[in-house]
Amino acid sequence: MYRKITVAGGGVLGSQIAFQAAYSGFDVTIWLRSEGSIGRTQPKLDELRDTYRETIEQMATPEGKSPDIWARGLADPETFDKEACLEKVEKAYSGLKLELDLAKAVEDADLVIESMAELENEKKEFYTKMAPLLPEKTVIATNSSTLLPSTFAKYTGRPSKYLSLHFANHIWKQNLAEVMAQDETDPKYFAEVFEFAAQIGMIPVAVNKEKSGYLLNSLLVPFLLCGMDLVANGVSDPDSVDKAWKLGTGAPRGPFEIIDVVGITTAYNIIQQYQKVPGLISPLLKKMMMPYNFKGISAMLKKYIDEGKLGRTSGEGFYKYSEDQRV
Repeated sequence: MYRKITVAGGGVLGSQIAFQAAYSGFDVTIWLRSEGSIGRTQPKLDELRDTYRETIEQMATPEGKSPDIWARGLADPETFDKEACLEKVEKAYSGLKLELDLAKAVEDADLVIESMAELENEKKEFYTKMAPLLPEKTVIATNSSTLLPSTFAKYTGRPSKYLSLHFANHIWKQNLAEVMAQDETDPKYFAEVFEFAAQIGMIPVAVNKEKSGYLLNSLLVPFLLCGMDLVANGVSDPDSVDKAWKLGTGAPRGPFEIIDVVGITTAYNIIQQYQKVPGLISPLLKKMMMPYNFKGISAMLKKYIDEGKLGRTSGEGFYKYSEDQRV
């Protein structure tokens, strides 16, 4: 069905989406704005090549099928062939194309995946510029995690062929793909993108109606808020909250362990959005579940940020880490 894929943007997720699609056998081009963007994207691709290789080598060890090691997006445990997977990595790396000319980048594209910064005006400008350059067949998907596709549908010039395809970070391991329609999306193209997600090693889930936060974050954000609220109000401490959740449910991580992975700065920014947007929380929900102590949560997170404790990436957040492992 789809053969040629164009990814607009070479950031963290854009580079991952492109590499994963190439690893899965698709012809992939990354469109970038400038030579400087190439200089920032190429090292990401170099690192992904190394990460994929190292992961596959680990998957081939006796303990490789454990959940901590196995990357679901790279191979099926029943048919895993280390050498074949390593060959796919090299083919993906050598086959990826970086292009500055937008017309050349989208020429003959079956699917364009927009993975640019979460800036509304820049996305509108991009879609407006791209619309007249696209072949009639091209479907467009946005990887936006915070902006709804209906905001941009008319700027694409093909609302019926426009929808969301949202990936989680570490796409090769956390292989979730949320496929979300907007009101004008033709079910035919929803089904095609859903199938494409499966073809690149993802487990697609359907979001049939627009929802800020999709499925994952609609569940995750309130969960994290509840955990932080318990600590900000002095009810308990991070370790106890995490233990309560893990021991009581069998989950592998508690809210504060998750926040350390996501990043404390990201959590702080989410809190700021909740505080700044009037009417974001409905009166009914406020009566049932609120108020969260946003002021206290914000102050708690800001203290960690000011101390340079940003989570796993900095070596310390709510917990300390050595080589990305909690100590």
